[in-house]
Amino acid sequence: MTPAGSPPLVRLDAVRKSYREGGRERAVLAGASFELAAGELVVLVGRSGSGKSTLLHLIAGLDAPDAGRVELAGRDLAALSDSERTRLRRERLGFVFQFFNLVPTLTVEENLWLPLELVGRLDRAGRARARDLLAEVGLADRAGEFPDRLSGGEQQRVAVARALVHEPDLVLADEPTGNLDLDTGLAVVELLDRLTRRAGRALLMVTHGREVSGVADRLLTLDHGRIVEAAAAAAR
Repeated sequence: MTPAGSPPLVRLDAVRKSYREGGRERAVLAGASFELAAGELVVLVGRSGSGKSTLLHLIAGLDAPDAGRVELAGRDLAALSDSERTRLRRERLGFVFQFFNLVPTLTVEENLWLPLELVGRLDRAGRARARDLLAEVGLADRAGEFPDRLSGGEQQRVAVARALVHEPDLVLADEPTGNLDLDTGLAVVELLDRLTRRAGRALLMVTHGREVSGVADRLLTLDHGRIVEAAAAAAR
């Protein structure tokens, strides 16, 4: 958890965001506020189209709110230049997506090298960390394979390793089980839980289903553009 007196890792304050659809304006976020502490694991649920992915894009600085404030690691994203937001995103965030988003022309190991190269850490220690993470996710023997030779579950395990290889403060997981069967999806969630907690990373995972909520410190719901606490932390 964040030490006393330290700012939260993520803070949203009265954030509003709308999009125009067919000539009409649709409000996605309508005064959403919440905080996420360093090392915390939070699951955010909500129906499809409720704005969960929009919220992740705002935290990552990929989109800007119409009103309100978004802070990452104590920095107001609106006050940063595009290059500063890009650097902050590359250094402090890791991403896991529903459709894996592995680079098909790179091998499994080379996909893990990519975030390291972007932050200037593709050195001997970085390559060793990539190998260690592939072993952690049970794919050390597939390092030289291309992604299309792996199953969906294996590709998502590579994506989890890629999200953590550059040691980010926060992993953003956008429907990471949405393209997997239930058993495989739960195995991926357990892997995310284990690896982020052991490394002291924070995890914000969004989903439209509640079957993964048992791993969370907090379960939140995005409903009609606002974020509300849905349940107390699961007993551990």
